Parts: sequence; structure tokens; C-alpha cells
Amino acid sequence: MTGPSADERLADAGRLRRLLIRPELGAAVGAIAVFAFFAAQSAVFRSPAGVANWLDPAATLGIMAVAVALLMIGGEFDLSAGVLTGTAGLILVTLATEYGMNVWLALLTGLAVALGVGFLNGLIVTRTRLPSFIVTLGTFLMLQGVNLGVTKLITGTVQVSGLRGASGFESARVIFAGTVQVGQVHFRVAILWWLALTAVATWVLVRSRPGNWIFAVGGNEQAARAAGVPAARTKIALFMTTAFAAWLVGSIMALRYTSVQANSGIGQEFIYIIAAVIGGCLLTGGYGSAVGASVGAVIFGMADKGIVFLGWDADWFTFFLGAMLLLATLANHLVRRYAEEVRH
Repeated sequence: MTGPSADERLADAGRLRRLLIRPELGAAVGAIAVFAFFAAQSAVFRSPAGVANWLDPAATLGIMAVAVALLMIGGEFDLSAGVLTGTAGLILVTLATEYGMNVWLALLTGLAVALGVGFLNGLIVTRTRLPSFIVTLGTFLMLQGVNLGVTKLITGTVQVSGLRGASGFESARVIFAGTVQVGQVHFRVAILWWLALTAVATWVLVRSRPGNWIFAVGGNEQAARAAGVPAARTKIALFMTTAFAAWLVGSIMALRYTSVQANSGIGQEFIYIIAAVIGGCLLTGGYGSAVGASVGAVIFGMADKGIVFLGWDADWFTFFLGAMLLLATLANHLVRRYAEEVRH
């Protein structure tokens, strides 16, 4: 005889609990609600061309949001991420236009500088134990000054332009800033970069040992160290990942517009953090997902373009950001409390 089967109601309750504590659940519900609202009001918004339109800002934001989410899960912040996108773009355009460097070599130079900044951020945080908020705020201010000062010194203005005529521009533009045609609609290549990075980050978090390390150092760094987790290396790698994403976004924007302003990216670091929080990341670390951060970026993209499609004043977008941040933080707090009750 076979033993009594498990109560199906208990199994359903277990599945429901696991679903409710998923970090991206709130963002997914919010994305559906935002899409339904704007789609009901605007036929253009829900059309294929409209989808391509609002996926474009979601992609560049999503690339950064995913990297910032990994860092936040690891228990740290990077306030220099926004201005670093501008630094990467300025290096690319300046080297290619003012010094005649091939665009691909200029891209690699920008990548090396960005990774160096990320490494120094991580090294200072791990060696000094200073809050990453303070360390990266200092980096933010220094990069802002360098961007403005060096650009003025070289060009006499606060803008560098003329990338279109540089050697290697066309091939680099296809890879980083081109479009892919689906039917009659052109989608930005940045969307593919975003999806690829989201997939890689999700695999790292869910399927790899470094993913376990990220959650461990974000949840309890001292306990993680005691368990043999290389906390310092993990955090340095996370800062460098954020720097890589900043280089990628900065390069995409520079190749798309062929010019860069010296103040590019300033203020965007808060948008990245907000997108990650909307996606389920806790400000205290140890909880979140790459998929959630990407969904948070989609919400931003839909709101950004949806407000324009409806003809509203663009100032309402900042109101939307604040409202979404408060709602997401409250939802994350309630979910975390529920998760802790479930464990006990």
C-alpha cells in the first residue's frame, strides 16, 4: 500500500508563499498596471512602434539597473555610476575626434578607465570599511570635476562632437547603437544588450557560486566571511560590474548621438537605484533580483513615453518616480516581514 498523499491545499499554500516572497512580484504587478493604463488611453502606446519607443529608454536604464541591483544585493551603493557613463562617452569621443584614435581602440581605453574606477571604488570600500555611499559620492564629485575641466581644457567648450567622421565609427555603431528590424518596426540594439545582461546576471545570482556569495555578503558580511566567502573580492567585482555597465551605456549613447556633454549622466544614479528598488531590491542588501530591476526599468520606460503620448506635462514624470519609489519601498518592507514570518 502507498502512504497517504500530501494535502494538496498545503502544497498550494507553499507555492503561493514562494510566489509572494519573490522580489520581482511587486514590479511585475506594477508593470502590468502601468501598461494597462497607458494602453487604454493611447493606441500609439500599445502599437509595435510605440513598444519600440518605450523599450528604448528602458533598455539603457535597464542595463544600469541590473548592475546596480547586483551591487545593492551585495549590500553596497554606487553614486558615481551616472557620471561614469558620461566619463566613458567623453573618453570615446575625445580620443576619436581630438586625437584621431580608432573608435574601437577608444572604446577599449574607456573600458579600461571605467573598470579602473570601479576597482578603486571597491578597493577603498573593502579596505577602509567606509560606507560606499561616502566613497562613491567622492568619486562622483571628482569625476564631475574632471569631466568638466578636461573637456573645457581640450575643446574650449563643455561638449565634444564629431564622432561620425572617426575611423571605425560605422562598425562600432552597428554593434552598440544600431537597430534591428522586426516586421516594419526598428528596435534598438541596446535592447538586446539589456536582455543579454539580464539573463547573465540572473544566471549568476540563481545558478552560480558567486551568486551565493553576493547574497551572503549583502545579508551578513561577517557571517559570510566566517563561512569562507571572499567578501572583498566579491564586492570589488560588483563595483567593477557597475562600472562596466556605465561604460556600455555611455558608449551606446555616444555612438548614437555622436557627441557628449560634459555633464552627461549626472543625477541618473538615483534613477538606477530607484529602478532597482522598484524591482524588489532592499536598501539593506541581501535581497533582490536582476529580473526585478529590469521590470523596474520597463515601468520607467513606459511612464516616460506614456506621459508624452498622452500629451501630459513632462513634470508629472518626476511625481511618478517619487510615488513609485515610496510604494515599492513599502511593498518590499511588507514582503520582507512576510518572508521572515514564513521562515519562522
